[in-house]
Amino acid sequence: MLNILSGGLQTSIQDGGRRGWMRYGVAPGGAADPVAMAMANQLLGNQPAAACLEVTMVGPKIQFGGELCLAVCGARFDLTLNDMRIENDTSIHVRPGDILSFGALRSGARAYLAVSADIQVPKVFGSLATQIQVGLGGFHNRALKTGDNIPLCNVRVPATRQLPVEFRLNYTGRPQLRVIDGAEAQYFTSQDRERFTSTTYAVSAQSNRMGIRLQSTPLDTSGLPQMTSSGLCPGTIQVPPSGQPIVSFVEAQTIGGYPRMGHIIEADQHLLGQLKPRDRVNFTPVTLDIAHRLLREKHALLAQLPARLK
Repeated sequence: MLNILSGGLQTSIQDGGRRGWMRYGVAPGGAADPVAMAMANQLLGNQPAAACLEVTMVGPKIQFGGELCLAVCGARFDLTLNDMRIENDTSIHVRPGDILSFGALRSGARAYLAVSADIQVPKVFGSLATQIQVGLGGFHNRALKTGDNIPLCNVRVPATRQLPVEFRLNYTGRPQLRVIDGAEAQYFTSQDRERFTSTTYAVSAQSNRMGIRLQSTPLDTSGLPQMTSSGLCPGTIQVPPSGQPIVSFVEAQTIGGYPRMGHIIEADQHLLGQLKPRDRVNFTPVTLDIAHRLLREKHALLAQLPARLK
């Protein structure tokens, strides 16, 4: 059992998300940074997409009802167990009554707390993930709050181990995100397309798991044609009449009516999960072939992790 003594800003159960449901209007959801989630899970011998807790910006305080191991990867928080400092990227043995506290956030935005057990909540459309914006899945269809008790099953106590240094994630707060052209990129002037990839954008405080709103000098939308609503997926960059881009995120609607300037390549999308208000981003154009190669390289690197942990 996980006893939530304090829920934090937005702590929720997440996993690999709901695949294959976008045709019905259901967003994939799941972890905002699936790479960090996978690393926390694999430290404990879990499947990479197993359900864990996604901790956003202000973390929770959790008491453990039984003996198990935990691991925290992703954003860097000051972590304590029974008021004693513990490390990120390391599996930690806990006993009944132990209390994990998340302190100050040092870098990134979202950490992933994995446990050596299965989180026992009902599956919805094949997933345990919480879609916070629409109230679907997870624990009672919402983020966790003080007083919640999260049931666990299949509890294990594996050997403790550390993430190899080369797999540890560092977040700068100013990532360079690689993009391919969007479906309507040709409708923007060459000047605006060049401006889009040379501008530094700030992340708006209005961002959430549905969309990341960016702010800078507006792009010119006066000459853009009217559009029929068309498909969206995580990473799609739309430009509304304001000229300020919006990046579709993990809980975004599946269709939209704004021109699609670009699409963040899949290999870089996990970095979106570590953006917080006032962070800065830049975009670098790449070809589709390069995007495919970078994704293969990332998958190949992550596939090495289980062997490196033995």
